Amino acid sequence: MASKGKVRGISGQYPLVQNMTVTEGGTANLTCRVEYNDNTSLQWSNPAQQTLFFGDKKALRDNRIELVHASWSELTISISDVTLSDEGMYTCSLFTMPVRTAKAYLTVLGVPEKPEIDGLMKPAMEGDHITLTCITQGSKPAADLRWFRNEKEIKGAKEVNASGKTFTVRSSLQLHVDRNDDGVAYTCKVDHVALTQTPQQATEVLEVHYAPRVEIIHSLAVPQEGQYLKLECMSKGNPPPDPVMWTKDGGELPDLDRMIVEGRELTFTSLNKTDNGTYRCEASNHLGTSSAEYVLYVYDVPTTLPPSTTPPLHPIPPDPTALLGTHASDPTVTGNRDPNAVGQHGTDHALIGGVVAVVVFVTLCLIIVLGRYLARHKGTYLTNEAKGADDAPDADTAIINAEGNHAHAEEKKEYFI
Repeated sequence: MASKGKVRGISGQYPLVQNMTVTEGGTANLTCRVEYNDNTSLQWSNPAQQTLFFGDKKALRDNRIELVHASWSELTISISDVTLSDEGMYTCSLFTMPVRTAKAYLTVLGVPEKPEIDGLMKPAMEGDHITLTCITQGSKPAADLRWFRNEKEIKGAKEVNASGKTFTVRSSLQLHVDRNDDGVAYTCKVDHVALTQTPQQATEVLEVHYAPRVEIIHSLAVPQEGQYLKLECMSKGNPPPDPVMWTKDGGELPDLDRMIVEGRELTFTSLNKTDNGTYRCEASNHLGTSSAEYVLYVYDVPTTLPPSTTPPLHPIPPDPTALLGTHASDPTVTGNRDPNAVGQHGTDHALIGGVVAVVVFVTLCLIIVLGRYLARHKGTYLTNEAKGADDAPDADTAIINAEGNHAHAEEKKEYFI
């Protein structure tokens, strides 16, 4: 790769040159031109002021340096297989009186070497802390290193050290390994101006060993008598777990004629009530053991009812979680579910509670109204006989006295309840 910089010198009797940038190992062409020349010779010199060419005459014995074009107005030479030591200021001289010169700077780019990844443990164990280090040497200017986890870029810690005219670049990546890292490709890529086509990169695939995890998959949501049921023990671990082991209620399977074990599958050809129980699947490798449980309850075949003329507005499907379950144990163990819980009617209980609440409310209202009525009719009442009874020989006289002496009569009290 070569590029040209800004023109040096001025027109007329002055040489004109251009700065150059070339990749290490490439070819640099140095051109010196004069717009007006009265048959005066041109000369190229290297940074050590050694003459390379004087006109068309080669002055330095270096097989890499060749003459491209020589005339009174132009002198062009080439330097092949450029090295970092070729970098520097080159001088074109026009031998007039006085001698006039122009300087062109040759920049040589150091190509970074292919990166290497160190620190990888094969295999790594789940939970390990490891450090991946990517190293590239020989870059000029210093290269840039980028990390990728599969196709996603992640950030590393960069370190740059000078080594003569070139640089050594390191980038570190800290990892806390888990099972999700198994099979993941970690790639280190080099970005540099000298790499114009394909970037340099290195890739390592992480292998992680971990203990198995087990899950039971069942083919029926609500198993009933006479049905076919398949339980599959799904185990994942690295290394792959040994063949799984099936047990029922802590012991061996009781009926191997109807309970068929094939690899990781347990098959019931025809369910009946004796199959009720807790089935356990266990898998292990050298890192550990894991198990899962499945509680099986076989339901009666529902009786056939006459078809209803009115379809239900909101059909309620059976809840499989209330009927049966799959329980991972590591090492937790759960109990059986009550199958009778499916047939309870919460709506009837709510209706009865509502009726009782209404009756209590009405009774309290009646008590409050009756109490207020009795309180309003309680008081003091006087009869006519009481008003005129003083000094009266009989009842008639008492009434007459009461009408005439109402204002001065002594009150006598009667209470009516």
